[in-house]
Amino acid sequence: MKKYLDHIGKKSKKAVLKSVNTKKKNKVLLDFAILIKKNEKNIIKQNKKDISFAIKKGLKKNMIERLILDKIKIKQIENSIKKIVNLKDPVDKIIEKWKRPNGLRFKKVTIPIGVIGIIYESRPNVTSDVSCLCFKSGNAVILKGGSEAFNSNKTLVNLFRKALIKNNIDPNYVQLIEKRNRQVVNYMLTKMKEYIDVIIPRGGKGLVKEVQKKSTVPFIGHLEGICHTYVDKSANMNMAKKIILNAKLRNTAICGATETVLFHEKIVKKFTNPILNHLNNEGCEIYADNKIKKIYDGKVKLASKKDWSKEYLSPKLSVKVVKNINEAIEHINYYGTMHTDAIVTSNRSDANYFLKNVKSAIAIHNSSTQFADGGEFGFGGEVGISTNKTPPRGPVGLNQLVSYKYEVYGSGQIRK
Repeated sequence: MKKYLDHIGKKSKKAVLKSVNTKKKNKVLLDFAILIKKNEKNIIKQNKKDISFAIKKGLKKNMIERLILDKIKIKQIENSIKKIVNLKDPVDKIIEKWKRPNGLRFKKVTIPIGVIGIIYESRPNVTSDVSCLCFKSGNAVILKGGSEAFNSNKTLVNLFRKALIKNNIDPNYVQLIEKRNRQVVNYMLTKMKEYIDVIIPRGGKGLVKEVQKKSTVPFIGHLEGICHTYVDKSANMNMAKKIILNAKLRNTAICGATETVLFHEKIVKKFTNPILNHLNNEGCEIYADNKIKKIYDGKVKLASKKDWSKEYLSPKLSVKVVKNINEAIEHINYYGTMHTDAIVTSNRSDANYFLKNVKSAIAIHNSSTQFADGGEFGFGGEVGISTNKTPPRGPVGLNQLVSYKYEVYGSGQIRK
């Protein structure tokens, strides 16, 4: 295993030594999209093998849903690639420039990071998204997907490598670790610092915790998405109802799904039954505090303290009453994970106060937390969401996958 992984690392390092211009990058991506379209039947065939394996393995329903590739999802992959093609190349951009009194001229310029290691579970669409984003930003990528998506991932990576070869570019810009051994992840985290410049985990809490605990390589990511929607005293009820239903139930399996709703005490009697009934009718289980339990006429379970820290990733929701906006912010900053939190209010001053004071990487006014997605931000996709306090934060897209350096231009100056 050591020899195999070190060889992959060396090939990635070698690939990035030769930079690729924007025109060629875009040509590769368009060829990749064409190959996906041409090979749709085989992609679905290989994906069905993975679904059968996942069912036998006893994977949860929401994980199997993430795994499925059908005609619609394949079309979405193609569209995502085309969006990335249309984005500006983030490499060699001048961030700022200035001149010193001694005549020295300075430029701060973007450069690729180098080699990015992605460790992820299920979702074979991630294979395409991260490969395209890493390549367009001038980085090589080493992919370690979950064993449940092995055939789908391998098929997509082979198509990308074909597109690279067709354009006379080193195919090792994109490599898949073709071993299902769990020890591979441990080796990537602890023994590949020489080859991998940054690790990005995309998966469940267990995977991210392992990366946080073991990695000797810098990493970007988030542990959980415990997202909140706070309904303020001046909120419009119809708007709040629509936003909460979408934020919780549009897709319960994503990290941007709302897991806790907070109601201001002044509107709770008016808002509780219409909103929670709507959720209940859509099959959502409600875990509420005592105040809500007394007001709400429908099915509800009493929430425990642990429920405020739960990422359900299913049709379940924690609901609580707060005295004011400050208590809402305190609750979010204590129980949240600095992912995505929203306020529903018609008061602009309260909205601004909330956005400034929650610690979230993404803070939203009058909209769904499910917009926590690189594609929705106009990034053309994302390699993940970062809740790190240091940059990058929020959706990590094309412009977040670069570093920078300083270029200094002189005319013979020496330092006194």
